[in-house]
Amino acid sequence: MSMPERRLEPAALRTFIATALVGAGARQTDADAVATHLVDANLKGHDSHGAGRLPAYVDQARRELINLQASPRELTDTAVLIRVDADGGWGAPAAHGLIGRAAAKARAHGLAAATIGNVHHLGRIGAYGEQAAAAGLVSMHFVNMTGEPPVVAPYRGSDARFGTNPVCISFPATQRRPAFLLDMATSQIALGKVRVAANKGLQVPAGSLIDKQGRPTTDPSGMAQAEMEGALTPLGKHKGYGLAFACELLAGVLGGAGTIQPGNARKGGLQNSMFSILVDPDAFGDRAWMEAETDAMAQYALASPPMDWDSPVLYPGDPERAIAGKRAREGIPMDEVTIGQLNAVAENLGLAARL
Repeated sequence: MSMPERRLEPAALRTFIATALVGAGARQTDADAVATHLVDANLKGHDSHGAGRLPAYVDQARRELINLQASPRELTDTAVLIRVDADGGWGAPAAHGLIGRAAAKARAHGLAAATIGNVHHLGRIGAYGEQAAAAGLVSMHFVNMTGEPPVVAPYRGSDARFGTNPVCISFPATQRRPAFLLDMATSQIALGKVRVAANKGLQVPAGSLIDKQGRPTTDPSGMAQAEMEGALTPLGKHKGYGLAFACELLAGVLGGAGTIQPGNARKGGLQNSMFSILVDPDAFGDRAWMEAETDAMAQYALASPPMDWDSPVLYPGDPERAIAGKRAREGIPMDEVTIGQLNAVAENLGLAARL
């Protein structure tokens, strides 16, 4: 049986999160950036990467698993390459800064590659694809996870060996269409969605989860605990497994901060690495032709007669835009369990703020 929900005003939720993060020791600028990033995930319908992350973020900050005074440093900075060690700091401000700098290089030279490592949770990776698309650039992002135990089983495996290792590809808007945004975990579902389902008293889709004996299950409760029991399964069997492995190599190896293999320390705080490529379409041909071709391809794909007329074919990025419009008008839905968890964070920090 699902739990009752409330609708929260986005600006009020941002203020609440930022207040809690400052109460946990974050700098105001970092708190504002992280709060904006989390609430943006809620607005786009990705509640798994939204405000529900706050209890873990505050807990990790208070246990000094996030460097609250981080000062990112450049490992490499050339005309088309930038590598950053984020000094263990917050993900959103460091990664948005990285993409901004890489975008400037891509506009100047046609393309750029960027890596960031030793950084806390990067959150919804689609936000960085949206940032690049808004700058008129194509982008590709590959992410891995270290610091915490793995949560995704390899194809044909019965226990966890990978993170959810997101992949994101974006393409800028045309005159007729908004930006293309493919943002996906390489697991069947994201871990955060399992936790959201557990909070709401819901089951997860069949085939997306195995229990601690390696048997298929739809009960998310074991993966919602501090000591997780079971594992997520890879997207598309061997295909998602291969993509997850590629993320370990692209982000973890090229990024320089390492992979999830246990020879690298797991201190308990979630750490990400990301490998990004940004491309200026103008360096690869005529922009007008590219936009016309993109529009023609989109029109062709979306004209496929739907199997269910209530569920037409969509352009990647359309679901997020539709949900964002609705939630901006009506508020962000949140179950009472999650609201209680967020209020408990404020109470434990000695703050008066409540949702």
